[in-house]
Amino acid sequence: MKTIGLLGCGSIGTEIALAIDQGKITSAKLTHIYDKSLIHAKNLISKLKTKPILVNNAALLATSEVDLVVEAASQQAVRDFALTIIQNKKDLMILSVGALVDESIFDVLTEASRKFNTNIFLPSGAIVGLDGIKSIKNELRSITLVTKKNPTSFQGAKFFKNNKIKINDIQNPLILFDGTAKNAIPLFQQNVNVAALLSLAGIGINKTNVKIIADPNLNKNLHVIKAQGEFGKITIKIENNVSSNPKTSRLAILSAIECLRSICSTTNMFIGT
Repeated sequence: MKTIGLLGCGSIGTEIALAIDQGKITSAKLTHIYDKSLIHAKNLISKLKTKPILVNNAALLATSEVDLVVEAASQQAVRDFALTIIQNKKDLMILSVGALVDESIFDVLTEASRKFNTNIFLPSGAIVGLDGIKSIKNELRSITLVTKKNPTSFQGAKFFKNNKIKINDIQNPLILFDGTAKNAIPLFQQNVNVAALLSLAGIGINKTNVKIIADPNLNKNLHVIKAQGEFGKITIKIENNVSSNPKTSRLAILSAIECLRSICSTTNMFIGT
């Protein structure tokens, strides 16, 4: 039985906690949680049959008696707390993968995981095919991600703080961004985990091209990945239903649950690894 600590009690964190509580992830027990919003944390606890301990800060979560901490909070939470979690010899699942495209953070965390003999897990998020991208990375010449979402999905994005475009003014499909993943990720922190994952699996943030489109006619989150190189060509299209949070695809939640299920599983068969 693996004991789990949860950092972040928003839509994804809640779904993961419910999956554990309902027995959908065998050999896992949620024992500790933390969210900077006390209301969110208490609301989550009220939904669970088995009540976890609510700790007062992320440092206490890092030092609690858990085997694995699941980060479902934000890129800032990764920057602030991931190293402390690893230094306390806890395995860590990171959902806010965009934080890792900062090479200094990536290097510090990977080195710490080696030093303290811990594991860092990155679920595949709102896309499929990362295993294929990893297998061809040395033969990739180009990779492009086109993301289309309803404008409401971009609420709070830094892009709109620096731009005259207003979300409520978007009446037709509009290209918000067309450039590298390196430049996209700071502007759309809650919408670009897909770009971050592709960059980490493939040829990096400077060579991964990203186009972000706001389309008020959409009620799904759409991603199209096109990769080509010496191996040939790959095109992947994903149409995601949104979760209770329009910024989050249902697939992102399911991939996190399946990743946790795999970590806690006792099977010796691994598919697609």
